[in-house]
Amino acid sequence: MTAPIHPQPGIMEIALYQGGASRIDGQSNPLKLSSNENPFGCSKKASDAISDAALNVHRYPSTDHASLREAIAEVHTLDPERIICGVGSDELLTLLAMAYAGPGDEVLYTEHGFSMYRIFALSAGATPVVAPEHNRTVDVDEIIARITPATRLIYIANPANPTGTALGNDALARLADAVPGSCLLVLDGAYAEFFDGYDGGVSLIEAHPNVVMTRTFSKLYGLGGLRVGWAYARQEVIDVLNRVRGPFNLSTVALAGAESAMRDRRFVELCLKNNAEQRVRLVGGLNQLGIACDPSHANFVLARFADEEEALAADAHLKRSGILVRLVKGYGFADALRITVGTADDVSRVLAALSEFKGST
Repeated sequence: MTAPIHPQPGIMEIALYQGGASRIDGQSNPLKLSSNENPFGCSKKASDAISDAALNVHRYPSTDHASLREAIAEVHTLDPERIICGVGSDELLTLLAMAYAGPGDEVLYTEHGFSMYRIFALSAGATPVVAPEHNRTVDVDEIIARITPATRLIYIANPANPTGTALGNDALARLADAVPGSCLLVLDGAYAEFFDGYDGGVSLIEAHPNVVMTRTFSKLYGLGGLRVGWAYARQEVIDVLNRVRGPFNLSTVALAGAESAMRDRRFVELCLKNNAEQRVRLVGGLNQLGIACDPSHANFVLARFADEEEALAADAHLKRSGILVRLVKGYGFADALRITVGTADDVSRVLAALSEFKGST
């Protein structure tokens, strides 16, 4: 009898990822503010393109994603040859670990960083290393102090999830200056568009050959169900990633929807305006209720309560009111709820429910 087959080292240390809840027992149509989705959905132009592309799903999609890369490059004034597209930014973040990290290497990320960073490291057989944050914000000095000769990747979400806090350009430049050439600094920009004045890392990439930026169509563009993301870096990094990327990783429908979404700038501006206005309302309303909340640079806020007991009670009350938000104990915030910024009506409904909760406690 042969010995049983075992997965690669590190795989069994991975806890299964838990997404935001989408259902409440006994309620048919809850207000879902648990996954940082666009409250307006996707643009009409994108949905029309998706419908048209569905008529040709018997055809294989392009392997080079040229049309989508051209659209991204035109909007963001980038070199299309240095853009790679993937199944959400998650695939590209995974490919970076696959291509650049392995046994004996280290992958560095921060205390409250996206939970998938640990999974990317373990999947590649590398060792996860965690840098502390201060006041729920990435600390550049703590990251620099943990860089070793074995460090191959540093993942930084900017703005960060679930805190909504962000590093400014000067802090990011100081970090990039300190990262050795044997390591890649990866700027995960899933929420970059919501951070006014932030270029996502483009200027750093032009100055540093070992900086990579990723973006997604899942948040601002309302295409989470299509799974499309992209990355920008120096040509040598993009060439490496294209060697490990599946040739047909994006469907015809996904490519068509993402290209139309990227080009519909009127819809984008409408969504950004709503988010900026309603984020201010939500933060201000929470503060008036005595609920702590840092200024956010994303499309969500982190509402902090007195303790875990109050956070769980608030979550239960919101559910009874038909509202789904996100418990974030797994990110190190047992006393907090992450709340997506919705429409004006959505924000009013959340604040009314929490006002009722506070009045009853």
